[in-house]
Amino acid sequence: MDNEDLFTKICKAELGVEVIKEHKFYEGRKWRFDYAIPEFKIAIEIEGGVWTMGRHTRPQGFLKDMEKYNTATCMGWKLLRFTPDELLNTKTLNLIRETITQK
Repeated sequence: MDNEDLFTKICKAELGVEVIKEHKFYEGRKWRFDYAIPEFKIAIEIEGGVWTMGRHTRPQGFLKDMEKYNTATCMGWKLLRFTPDELLNTKTLNLIRETITQK
């Protein structure tokens, strides 16, 4: 199964990093990051439905996301969150680049 998409290809070309789509990061749960750069422990989540009361903004979904995000943070992951419209823009790539280069 090919998990490459435009975002993963852009990150490889522009940032020189391998981005994994739907990366499972925690055994025993079905939790996956929308995208991950495991080499730098960077998780990228796309928060859909911000304006339409999608799953991530409803109370149950929001609480489940908090549990997932807090667990990931405790495991040393750096979490970046974007809306679908932000994913392919220069600002997003620059923030990922900055996160990679932080010591």
